[in-house]
Amino acid sequence: MDDNPTTDYLGTRLRHLLDLLDDGIAHAYTRLGLDGFRPRYNPIIRLVHRRGPQSIRDLATAIGVTHSAVSQTVNQMHRDGLVDLHPGTDARQRIVHLTPRALDLLPVLDAEWTATTAAGRELDAELPYPLSDLVDHALRALGERPMSDRIHLHLPQVAPPPPSPPSSPPLPSPPPVP
Repeated sequence: MDDNPTTDYLGTRLRHLLDLLDDGIAHAYTRLGLDGFRPRYNPIIRLVHRRGPQSIRDLATAIGVTHSAVSQTVNQMHRDGLVDLHPGTDARQRIVHLTPRALDLLPVLDAEWTATTAAGRELDAELPYPLSDLVDHALRALGERPMSDRIHLHLPQVAPPPPSPPSSPPLPSPPPVP
């Protein structure tokens, strides 16, 4: 490792980039009077509004993220009064419905979505290679060959570390003070 910040720490730099993007969107929500509204809510609200009630699995597939990520987001949205959850045909399935509160937010969310899309296109135009295209290519490449496989090819063959010694028994509690 050469400690070159332009080539090392890719994960850290990607998280920072995502933080900058999400923080900018969250700031826009605050300016629109939607304090506490999270950027990851909008795709779910838009999809359920456009397609009607959706299962968490269908939402995850449509958005392109994990079932777990959508499930956690939907649970937070439920706590925030934006969605209701109903059982599906399968007992394990939950169907996401928008609440009247979420429907009331749609005009503001549509305006934010349009502005964010325009800002994203503006950012793409400033870069030597559009970020949106780069993300699509990276996701496709990692779908074909996961990062764990790529790392494994570059790991030297080393013996695993020795097992940790058994933990010592806890120290006895001091006697109570009279």
